[in-house]
Amino acid sequence: MKRVAIQGIRGSFHDIAAHQYFLSEELEIVCCSSFEQVFDCVRDDPSIIAFAAIENTIAGSLLHNYELLRDSGLSIVGEHKLHISHSLVCLPEDDWDSLCEVDSHPVALMQCRSFLQNHPQLKVVQRSDTASSARAIAEEQLRGHCAICHKDNAALYGLKILEEEIEDNKHNFTRFLLCSNSKRASHLRHIEDCNKASLVFTLPHKEGSLSQALSVLSFYDINLTKIQSLPIIGKEWEYMFYIDVVYPALSRFRQGIAAISPLTSELRVLGEYIESKETNL
Repeated sequence: MKRVAIQGIRGSFHDIAAHQYFLSEELEIVCCSSFEQVFDCVRDDPSIIAFAAIENTIAGSLLHNYELLRDSGLSIVGEHKLHISHSLVCLPEDDWDSLCEVDSHPVALMQCRSFLQNHPQLKVVQRSDTASSARAIAEEQLRGHCAICHKDNAALYGLKILEEEIEDNKHNFTRFLLCSNSKRASHLRHIEDCNKASLVFTLPHKEGSLSQALSVLSFYDINLTKIQSLPIIGKEWEYMFYIDVVYPALSRFRQGIAAISPLTSELRVLGEYIESKETNL
């Protein structure tokens, strides 16, 4: 059985994504209240795997998680892209004519703005999480309340689905990273099968340093899929660059890394893994 630490509770999008990634495998989900706690769990117990969101196609990157990943010393061993679809759930005995309040996470409420504008009778209340909003309705028997969350929460907490796919943008995906103690990485993925990697590096503060490094990667057929810069605290106008790349062969990737290393002030491979495809499950 694999033990997986997530931010959130059962029924959260982290929980849904983790079960999709480890489809048909038995999991013990370690629920954490924060991303800091997720990475602390793996540091304190290397048998646990961290499963954390890193970016969303609408909301953008989770910048703090880049810092947590770098500081943790963990290795990325996989990724999963989850289609974010929201449903409206309530107690079985409730219906449209009895509802007066809708609860959810602020981001979920924002992503369903058009739907909510069409139901002005519902008082919008922000909660800490989508799944916890659904669980509270079930456990506290909150008549007249409904929650915006993943549809699986209905079966999980004994609720009724009033409407599915209420999000404004149907092309909403969140990318999650699977991270483990580096000594366990080989047990979770075969390095020969990998075609994607994440790096972090710093560059000398001089003109053209970034374009030069990226040009070298391109020469080795390494394709840049994402770049994210974060300021280096205490060094004005200097940045760390986090990049994701895909490559045709592990040997070409290793050659490319060796070639750009002299151009950087510091470089670290955060992990090598198999590129995930988007899923609507």
